[in-house]
Amino acid sequence: MAEHPHAMLVRKGYEAFTRGDMDALRGMMTGDCTHHVPGSHPLSGDFKGTDAIIDMYGRLFSETGGSMHVEMKSILVDGRGHAVAMHRFTADRNGKHIDENGCIVFRIVGDKITDLDECLESIDQSNDFWS
Repeated sequence: MAEHPHAMLVRKGYEAFTRGDMDALRGMMTGDCTHHVPGSHPLSGDFKGTDAIIDMYGRLFSETGGSMHVEMKSILVDGRGHAVAMHRFTADRNGKHIDENGCIVFRIVGDKITDLDECLESIDQSNDFWS
């Protein structure tokens, strides 16, 4: 059975992120897309617009000295514009290591991502790592 188009879009997004292909990611999102990052650290908050999102992604790579790795585990879709991607995130930063599961809830309209809501296994662990 063929993969649902929303699952394909999210999978391609994870692949582009892993390659560091920000141009490909930019093309998958609407111009007013928002990525919501939980927590109370310098990289948390709401990043609205592709420029703000791509800048935040660049900061993730920079802050971890390229050690960041995201392994997508599975994608669930509802066929009505929502997809949930579950992943494992590992990185090193300032003598700290993080290894946690997380997910992103995507809102998709047509063939573009309009909203990303990130969920974490441990907000406290994330706050400590990024602070």
